[in-house]
Amino acid sequence: MPMIDLYVPEGALTPEAEEKLVERLTGILVRAEGFEETNEAMRSVTVTWLHRAPRQFVAGKPADAPRYKVVTTVPEGQLNSESRAWAVAEVAEAVLDAEEGRWPRNKRRVWVFSPEIPEGQWGSGGVLNPLASILTRVYEPEEARELANKRIAHSRAERLLLPE
Repeated sequence: MPMIDLYVPEGALTPEAEEKLVERLTGILVRAEGFEETNEAMRSVTVTWLHRAPRQFVAGKPADAPRYKVVTTVPEGQLNSESRAWAVAEVAEAVLDAEEGRWPRNKRRVWVFSPEIPEGQWGSGGVLNPLASILTRVYEPEEARELANKRIAHSRAERLLLPE
């Protein structure tokens, strides 16, 4: 159920490469949320908005190669620090692969942000959907509720840990 905002500079990728990239990003995010990439229930609620990025500048000068921004918004608890780090790395690779060698391969040209929407604030279908409700697409209601509680608690505990 991630929402993906993909910012691609005009002409940076072929239309075919963009479609393959969106397909790949969908699979990556579904997997990062703990499901099989082919899980149709989760894929069916994963939406990507493709934004055309205007001219880009780096250090005040026109960019020498495209820069990309990918924002993967998820409900609170769907990603932990490990799955988030894996997804960021995979998304960067997917974007660079989509260039098909047209520019020097450099992960520093890809920004990936994965904000979480706090529990009870994910709105779709005209209503607010708690994580347990969302997970009932795949799990029985009691199992979905237990999993949601566990994921949210883990997510909140991770945020409380201070870096060493």
